[in-house]
Amino acid sequence: MTTTVQSGDNAFQNKDVTRTLTEDEPLVSILVVNYNTREMTLECLRSIARETSLPHEVILIDNASHDGSAQAIAAEFPNLRLMAETTNHGFAKANNIAAKMARGTYILLLNPDTVVLDGAIDQIVACAQKHPQARIWGGRTLYADRQLNPTSCWGRMTLWSVLCTTSGLSSVLRNSALFNPEGYGGWQRDSERAVDIVTGAFLLIHRDFWNDLGGFDLRYVMYGEEADLCLRAHALGARPMITPYATIVHYVGASEQVRGAKIIMLLKAKLLLIREHFPGWQKAPAIWMFRVWPLSRYWASSFAARVRGNPAGHERAQSWKDVWARRGEWWHGYGSQPSGSDR
Repeated sequence: MTTTVQSGDNAFQNKDVTRTLTEDEPLVSILVVNYNTREMTLECLRSIARETSLPHEVILIDNASHDGSAQAIAAEFPNLRLMAETTNHGFAKANNIAAKMARGTYILLLNPDTVVLDGAIDQIVACAQKHPQARIWGGRTLYADRQLNPTSCWGRMTLWSVLCTTSGLSSVLRNSALFNPEGYGGWQRDSERAVDIVTGAFLLIHRDFWNDLGGFDLRYVMYGEEADLCLRAHALGARPMITPYATIVHYVGASEQVRGAKIIMLLKAKLLLIREHFPGWQKAPAIWMFRVWPLSRYWASSFAARVRGNPAGHERAQSWKDVWARRGEWWHGYGSQPSGSDR
């Protein structure tokens, strides 16, 4: 059969990506990596079943959860391709493992703390069929209260964007495209446009292109893997794209609750991204700015907390202080050698 899906008010079909499928062959393989988010993952899987009409398969890797996730998922979704692991592989490696099992023309990375709305998977595939030159596609994400969650995509890091981030300008002037370039400040994700990075919570890619890229680079243990993937894809001519017609709820960070630990992993990822993707002369100043960022944030948040007498502010300051005290863990970023044989 030939599969055509709808995007907005129009149907699109592209000969380069639409092909005849056998009766049991999926057009899209949906990869979900779960770790101790049983109820959210079940809600996610129900929304996939409810909102997706095109031929698809779901491949779920449970990263050694201890909340009964694997058992509950197997009981409710017996036909799902479930891999109950005894080791927590992390996000990148688990997706690489799942992708090797994929049979679809496309691979869709979908976080377990998401809910598919209004045929979002059908819509993102429609965008791919309309804009095959993008080669990577994303959608629009909302918070649980249905307000815009702008983290479905990002601009690439530059020396200017690092200065804006580490100085606090991107936070203070969040809606400014100039001072918040990585966050595309001011854009409501309400139009189709090219972006630098599509977040791995909802990322569609042609399976052959994923294989050409070698999947995720396993040096990125947590965070940064989709940025690296998209930047490597960009170097090969891809122009990732966001469509507002594909909308999901993303609860954000359900399996990562410790603020200090999250900041440390983000710093490790950013430092590696700088080493891998910045022009040579820009690497040293960008790395320096990120290395002093936790200390400057600690000073600033401590001062603000004392002035305002805000207990939450004191907690934030303590988090930054802890990150600075643990700088030996993140100072050099993630490892400098790729684990390509494990991809």
